[in-house]
Amino acid sequence: MTSSEETPSFRLAYVPGVTPGKWVRIWNERLPDVPLTLVAVEAAEASDALRERAADAGLVRLPVDRTVLSAIPLYTETTVVIVPKDHAVASAEEIAAADLADEIVLHPLDDTLGWERLPGRPAIERPATTADAVELVAAGIGVLVVPQSLARLHHRKDLTYRPVLDAPESSVVLSWPEEETTDLVEEFIGIVRGRTVNSTRGRPRSRVEPEKKQDGARRKPAAGRAAGKQGGGSSGARKPRTGTGGAKQAKAAKRGRPRRRS
Repeated sequence: MTSSEETPSFRLAYVPGVTPGKWVRIWNERLPDVPLTLVAVEAAEASDALRERAADAGLVRLPVDRTVLSAIPLYTETTVVIVPKDHAVASAEEIAAADLADEIVLHPLDDTLGWERLPGRPAIERPATTADAVELVAAGIGVLVVPQSLARLHHRKDLTYRPVLDAPESSVVLSWPEEETTDLVEEFIGIVRGRTVNSTRGRPRSRVEPEKKQDGARRKPAAGRAAGKQGGGSSGARKPRTGTGGAKQAKAAKRGRPRRRS
């Protein structure tokens, strides 16, 4: 929590491929007096950045250090293979990892898929970054398997990509230090979960308003039943009542009704 003498602010870390623009826009609309600063971090450094309080929260890839960090799953990405546009794979809609058996599959040091066993044949050296690996694909050295957002991030006109059905997947989460679950962190959690302004977590009225609606829903049928009794029946049973009770009520109504004069 910030002191009353400090200007509140919020630092949001994000890893390559993640696009926080929509959530940042909503934040700026709801909290115009609280500036949000984006902090770009590499996927492998994201957990350290949060542990060291370089950011208040982060849009990062699994795994994260769950001993000190909380995490809310956001989405899981499709895994794709990047190839030259004239590659045989480009003619398929999707492939299996086994289809890469004869290919040199590049494995950059910043890989985010956590392969147990990489398909295809390994390159002589591992590229330092995904960006370097994409350059090697363009040079015809090999192919590269990555989350789809990274394929889009490193898009080139001479390259394309296709889904790999049985490859590992990368999941993106919202993470923050568990001991630093501040009001601003709660606000951002509400934004990524799609909560409206009036339903932000922790506000008492978000619990009271649904109860009022439920009470109103209960009262409305009750009024309908009362009207039904006065009119001789409910809307779901419009036939007049028969039997002794109904006959007595009909006679009483006739006795109490003034006779018309001719």
